[in-house]
Amino acid sequence: MPRALRHPNFALFVSGQIFALIGYWLQQIALAWLVYRMTGSATLLGVLGFAANLPILLLAPVAGMWSDRFNRHRMMLATQVLEMLQAIVLTVLAFTGAIEVWHIIALTAFLGMCVAVELPVRHAYLLELVNGKEDLSNAVATNSLVANCGRLIGPVVGGLVISRYSEATCFLINALSYVAVLIAFAFIRVKPQPSTAGHAPMWRGLGEGVVYAWQVLPIRLLLILLAAVAITAAPYNTLMPAIVHEAFAGDAQTLGFLVGAAGLGAVAGTLLLSMRRNVRGLLGYIVAAALAVGAALVALSLSRWLPLSIALMGVIGFGILVVTVSTNMILQTIVDDDKRGRVMSLYTVAFLGVAPLGALGAGMFADRIGATVTVCAGGAACLAVAAVIAHRLPLIRQHIRPIYAKLGINLE
Repeated sequence: MPRALRHPNFALFVSGQIFALIGYWLQQIALAWLVYRMTGSATLLGVLGFAANLPILLLAPVAGMWSDRFNRHRMMLATQVLEMLQAIVLTVLAFTGAIEVWHIIALTAFLGMCVAVELPVRHAYLLELVNGKEDLSNAVATNSLVANCGRLIGPVVGGLVISRYSEATCFLINALSYVAVLIAFAFIRVKPQPSTAGHAPMWRGLGEGVVYAWQVLPIRLLLILLAAVAITAAPYNTLMPAIVHEAFAGDAQTLGFLVGAAGLGAVAGTLLLSMRRNVRGLLGYIVAAALAVGAALVALSLSRWLPLSIALMGVIGFGILVVTVSTNMILQTIVDDDKRGRVMSLYTVAFLGVAPLGALGAGMFADRIGATVTVCAGGAACLAVAAVIAHRLPLIRQHIRPIYAKLGINLE
């Protein structure tokens, strides 16, 4: 059992998130399938991804500053309530037959705003749930494990639910999942945040976080690699309905199994990381995983054999997970506590915030040159960036060694 689960608050938090994350992925697979079924447009799939993640690019830095100043527990609870209301509206529109593409995009953008606040707060909130840094890296890995179990189960179940019932049923299940979340939050008890009276004005506070992240070379280069993976590799997920149609002439079940395979790979990655006691050795993992993602995306674009594509999706899910969570673990370990929320908001922006640019561009290219060719180009670009960072790895180790030494972590 992960060590972080010995903390009652963290165990309660995880118990609620299990249900919410399965519901979230049910909704995501249903939204993508519904938009593509209604329009047949890969560009609109890109617009959907753009609407989901653009608020993260705009709001996450501010949310990170808020998480350094205000009560994280209350902020988390508020975002969960708003996300539940979004799911309820989506459910009502779908069951009544009134839903249109603009409704989906608008509600997706609203959910994106909630997520933009939630994610930086969630990353910083983990420290409170486990009462210190001793089990923090394990909490990060365990939280990711739960998220990717949802990513594994949700799309597969979603594909089956869509085939047998409808997309609206997926939205309803997601709305109901938040009941478990609210019950869990009712029992969580964390220490109140200290007073925020002495903080700098908002823009100066944001600037301090950005300057700090840029001046610490390991943070800067890790965030650059993360952003590169987000803009070149992550858009494959937005294009999955189009890839299923182009490569396999498949249905919602095919989509569910392919996306679920990526979730299975991600679960394997989180299991690997959750067994680690500290962040030692993770720099090499990050570079190797980014190279593997690029190569697997190129191979996926060429594959027309479903079992091979499912296996490649597992590699892609594993690799992206290892890059994102290992980066999270290292940042959570080395960042100064008074800048934790702001740096973790930059982490959120680097991965999810730049994703709308990649998703929108990928959707537009896919309608012109094909989804598989677009994925191939993204994989090749990911390989190139990972190779550059691999060349800089000795420099990163040189700069991070004294930080680890202060924490009692041997880099070798």
